[in-house]
Amino acid sequence: MMFRSALNKLGVHSEGTGMIGDRMDTDIVAGIEAGLHTVLVLSGIADRAEIARYPFRPKLMIDSVANLLAHVS
Repeated sequence: MMFRSALNKLGVHSEGTGMIGDRMDTDIVAGIEAGLHTVLVLSGIADRAEIARYPFRPKLMIDSVANLLAHVS
């Protein structure tokens, strides 16, 4: 609901919007449920071992938010 409200307020579509976060159980799952492009940053809470615990996956995993620009087109 929060993402939908924000998308409507900004006048953007979920296909062109992303969720960048460091937690699989909050950031990534919320982004997936809202239909957003999801990016997991491994410099925070989550690590590669934790990802295996979940049945869903982010679209992209990066080591640091500093590496994000290399993946934006």
